[in-house]
Amino acid sequence: MAGRIEDYALIGDMQTAALVCRDGTADWLCLPRFDSHAAFAGLLGTEEHGFWRIGPAHPSGAAPPHADRRRYRGDSLVLESEWDTPRGTVRIIDFMPPRDGAPQLIRIVEGVSGRVPMRSALRMRFSYGRVVPWVHKVGDRTVAVAGPDSVWLDTTADTFGKDLTTYSDFTVSPGERVAFTISWQPSHGEPPALPDPEGSLEATEEFWREWVGHCTYHGPYRDAVIRSLITLKALTYAPTGGIVAAPTTSLPEEIGGVRNWDYRYTWLRDAAITLSSLLRTGYREEARAWREWLLRAVAGDPENLQIMYGIAGERELGEAELPWLPGYENSTPVRVGNGAAGQLQLDVYGEMIEALHLAHMTGLARNDYASVLQLRLIGYLEDHWNEPDEGIWEVRGPRRHFVHSKVMAWVAVDRTIKLIESGDVDGPLERWRELRDDIHRDVCEKGYDKERNTFTQSYGSKELDASLLLIPQMGFLPPDDKRVIGTIEAIQRELSTPDGFVLRYPTAGTAAGVDGLEGDEGAFLACSFWLADDLAMIGRVDEARQLFEKLLGLRNDLGLLAEEWDSRLQRQVGNFPQAFSHVPLIDTALRLAASSAFGG
Repeated sequence: MAGRIEDYALIGDMQTAALVCRDGTADWLCLPRFDSHAAFAGLLGTEEHGFWRIGPAHPSGAAPPHADRRRYRGDSLVLESEWDTPRGTVRIIDFMPPRDGAPQLIRIVEGVSGRVPMRSALRMRFSYGRVVPWVHKVGDRTVAVAGPDSVWLDTTADTFGKDLTTYSDFTVSPGERVAFTISWQPSHGEPPALPDPEGSLEATEEFWREWVGHCTYHGPYRDAVIRSLITLKALTYAPTGGIVAAPTTSLPEEIGGVRNWDYRYTWLRDAAITLSSLLRTGYREEARAWREWLLRAVAGDPENLQIMYGIAGERELGEAELPWLPGYENSTPVRVGNGAAGQLQLDVYGEMIEALHLAHMTGLARNDYASVLQLRLIGYLEDHWNEPDEGIWEVRGPRRHFVHSKVMAWVAVDRTIKLIESGDVDGPLERWRELRDDIHRDVCEKGYDKERNTFTQSYGSKELDASLLLIPQMGFLPPDDKRVIGTIEAIQRELSTPDGFVLRYPTAGTAAGVDGLEGDEGAFLACSFWLADDLAMIGRVDEARQLFEKLLGLRNDLGLLAEEWDSRLQRQVGNFPQAFSHVPLIDTALRLAASSAFGG
């Protein structure tokens, strides 16, 4: 059985990632890319669907013991886990070296004290646990082959096969190290090069030391900021600069529920706000790579902009269900692909243009096509901003005139006007100033409830929506505007959980609500960070800091966050780790640091 979501550690090579549980089990790994079929899918099923466990030997039928301690080695993505057993202490070092050839997952077992019996159990299952490979020896190497895939196991330990699983039983003494490496290769290709585990470990640690050294942030909560930045870097597909929302699919937003989605793609919204965080902490190269990814993905067709793309810019992300997988804690269906790719979400135009504006303002090397693209996007918005859409939360119910979508359309026009005013491009300045005023007036007249002194989720509705917290952050209205303060207080009052975190919007439980889905979901962590931001902006800095520190307390022991927090079960839910949680963590830390600097 898979562990709790927060029991997992992330390791990765910036092209794919593995999740390793506290008991030493790698339960999730897609090869060779984030969005490839999983070779270990035990996270969404059982051990029959693929896993790799290394840990102290334990009695047959008993649950494998959890590590007594684990940590990342300094500011890196190298995981160390330690077990104290009656026979001694053992350490396992797990990592994926930044790719230079075949993708590798390397696990080094190190004796610390005593003599500890160990077991490795490797069960390869391709195609999300459905396909049993042909496993055989090639010299001293073991290879698992099925269709287009092959995975090679290299180790100095003796191995044997039993029950369609490759085992190794061995004992480690103090200072002794035994390495295991799996490498993926197309099955029609030559065998991958023999691994160098110790050399790869040294190179991986050096890579992360050098990368973290570029961070320009040295304020409060720096450790949390650094860990979030490392996580975002790990979610970046190095060959293209695309950033996945999360490395997993179908981890549920409600345990046992149906809100299970595939997040192994690049959302323009998530990637745009990630670019903002990277620029503000000194990572200009990553920001430049994302901008180039964006220009390639959108290409010459901004009128058919998608809200998400594949990590190399692919447009076809057809959604399907995998009925042979029982789902994480029986949360079905398990989905791959994402049908929301075809939705109309007008807010995306604002987030993209805000990101391009920030890149321009921070002096990122100019790209003339970025300016041309921005003008073409506004040309589209000029004709379509007043249409209903599916909104930021990708509802699967009817389209509505979502207030947040209109606000972000205003942002897109406002930032483009600023670009024209700077003299860098030409455009119909007066016409777009009128457009900006029209959108602003429309939102304030149709999206604001005067009786309750709050903006609402959509025109004519009484519902609230946490995305309204972005109104002051985007500059649509100043923080001290009574309508902004009223909205913040209404969201605190009506969308907060008993422990003070924020829901995206009201869900309808057993009935289909505004999002067209049954069931409920957890508190959305990004929205909770947004509330902390707003509280700081309206001068309630101590309250903002208290909420921020409560949110930091939800991270697992390695500093990682999923998408949501289930206040009833007191556990993380949703895909993990989630870029859309770690980005606002960084932003709120920076805002609180600025508030402290100015005496807040």
